[in-house]
Amino acid sequence: MNRPLVITEDRDLLDDLVRVAAAAGAQIDVAHAPAHARPFWSLAPLVVVGADLADAVAACAPPARDRVLLVTRAPDDPDTWRRCVSVGAQAVVPLPDEERRLVEEFADAMEPHPRSGAVLCVIGGRGGAGASVLSACLALRASGDRLRTLLVDADPLGGGLDALLGQEETQGARWADLVARQGRISSTALQGALPCFGDLAVLSFHRGEVRPIPREAMRSVLEAGRRGFDLVIVDLPRHLDAAAAEALGRATTTLLVVTADVRGVLSAAQVLRQAAEHTSDIRAVIRPGVLDADAAAASLSIPAAAHLPDHPRLTATLNRGELPRLGPRTTLGALCTTLLHDLLPA
Repeated sequence: MNRPLVITEDRDLLDDLVRVAAAAGAQIDVAHAPAHARPFWSLAPLVVVGADLADAVAACAPPARDRVLLVTRAPDDPDTWRRCVSVGAQAVVPLPDEERRLVEEFADAMEPHPRSGAVLCVIGGRGGAGASVLSACLALRASGDRLRTLLVDADPLGGGLDALLGQEETQGARWADLVARQGRISSTALQGALPCFGDLAVLSFHRGEVRPIPREAMRSVLEAGRRGFDLVIVDLPRHLDAAAAEALGRATTTLLVVTADVRGVLSAAQVLRQAAEHTSDIRAVIRPGVLDADAAAASLSIPAAAHLPDHPRLTATLNRGELPRLGPRTTLGALCTTLLHDLLPA
């Protein structure tokens, strides 16, 4: 894998850049003259040009490319922006003020195959509506279709999505291992740490003491998930905490699972009122009940994404530690396929 390229003769600046790159987990190639940089210019995932050599680099007329940064300790120098334009850089990064940004730029450059995954949140309109089961089934169906999928358990009191999938004994990181993290998490490191089953990775909770997820930890996980996965599915608690609000704010779409009876609709309306404070695209998945399904969705004033039929054998299947059959010819598999097709960007 090609490494980021740094072009500078300033030893103090180079020391800072080596330290910043190390904080991002990146190794760099260093050129002390523009001629030395020529073989690496087009291949490096990121080029960082010190202000001390910007004019010399521009004089060599290197081919235009993206992801070139000009790094300077003197942002007020009137020649800074002229040098930025002449060298073909997209931005000026002053140090030490924007050191954090530079860490993220180096880290981005080391992601092997950056993606731009969609974030799909699922929340129950009332307890037992089936939101966790729907989250798990959507994740299984998506990963079965070779979409790299991250299933995030955001409900500390939900019993664990890993247990729902019959994988509670599988080794790998849980939330307790990540809650102290702030700032960026490498998507590659996240995938390597979590329990994985084919193209599906699962982030759930340890058993025992319950601790809330910090908002910053949820943000870091979802950012890493979007970079490293095609789809991130978040199973939310009905009582929204800071982490759930963070996930809703980053959701492409949110599915609200509604039971078509009077209490189910009234409860879903309360949940909807909370969720709508953090996200705009909320759609109903209607479970059978005494009320007409379309009328239940209309009473909430949100579109119906799907009607989810009852599956009497599903609970027994999951309690045996078995995964449900989600082939395209099964009712549940076909419903999940349709939902994913309708909700995900092409």
